[in-house]
Amino acid sequence: MKKFLAVDLGSSAAMNTWKELPEAERKEKEKVGMGAWSKWAEDNKKSIVDQGAPPGKTKRVTKEGISDIKNEMGAYNVVEAESHEEAAKLFENHPHFTMFPGEAVEVMEYLPIPGGK
Repeated sequence: MKKFLAVDLGSSAAMNTWKELPEAERKEKEKVGMGAWSKWAEDNKKSIVDQGAPPGKTKRVTKEGISDIKNEMGAYNVVEAESHEEAAKLFENHPHFTMFPGEAVEVMEYLPIPGGK
């Protein structure tokens, strides 16, 4: 089995639209969305290596120093699958972009470290 990193993405515009919903409506969508996410996780538990989590604020580190930045990452998962295509199919109709303000899930294979063991 191969391992894949899946990153849930959502733009600032999508998040702002989400935040502008009336609180009661947003809370209800969150409740329904978390129920759907829990069902997705249960249905795919054999493939999920790490359920991941939403990240907090981002610091970017370069040779020039450290700065605060914003990115589009909403959460991540690590899954196992026989192929890249099979891993990507796990996220078709995922609650991230069907009920939450997410716009996509990007799926990347873990590659071996060159010269590593």
